[in-house]
Amino acid sequence: MLADLHIHSCLSPCADDDMTPANICGMAHIKGLQAIAVTDHNTARNLPYVKEAADYYGLILLPGMEITTREEVHLLGYFRDVETAVKIGEIFTEHLPKMKNRPDYFGNQYVMNTDDEIIATEERLLIGSTDLDLAECTKIIRENGGAAVPAHINRGHGLLTNLGLFPEEPDFPVCEVRKELPVSDRLVGNRLRLQSSDAHHLGDILEAVFDLEVDRFSLGGLFERISGGL
Repeated sequence: MLADLHIHSCLSPCADDDMTPANICGMAHIKGLQAIAVTDHNTARNLPYVKEAADYYGLILLPGMEITTREEVHLLGYFRDVETAVKIGEIFTEHLPKMKNRPDYFGNQYVMNTDDEIIATEERLLIGSTDLDLAECTKIIRENGGAAVPAHINRGHGLLTNLGLFPEEPDFPVCEVRKELPVSDRLVGNRLRLQSSDAHHLGDILEAVFDLEVDRFSLGGLFERISGGL
């Protein structure tokens, strides 16, 4: 399954305003992708519209988000359905500092429909750290049927960069690695390594280069692979 499982929409303040649900799915289709995940910072409010656009283009959407833990580690949370992702996203948003976004400084935080119309603006700044540690964030994800995957472990805000090693608990059978940066094979071990774009601009969405083996070509097959690893 040709996939890019880490993309930010216009709801993340660090992403371009033209990272709309329709544009993201259209670009993924042009690039020959078969599955995507839109993973905004500490929220999933744009996912219902991403799902609508993904269905139009025949893309498999893995619902997700990127959570920032108290240790400032970025953790991807993936779920089987959009409704659960949106609900859990609200939990993580509530654990952010009570700080308003400054669009002139951080960027806009737009919820957009598939006609590229702004239907809501998120007022709370989404890119801060939650007050939950790595274990607590992982527990919330897994107790709600999700899969927790440390993001870009060998880059800024990555698990290895911030903590220096994988903890014994919680265990992570899957991690995301930046291919262009060095990483310790000894520390990563036999974990399944995802390669994604972490795109904040349309042109940065991954080409059809990361081919993930799945037992079933479906959302269920993709989720099981992300959950179980090797």
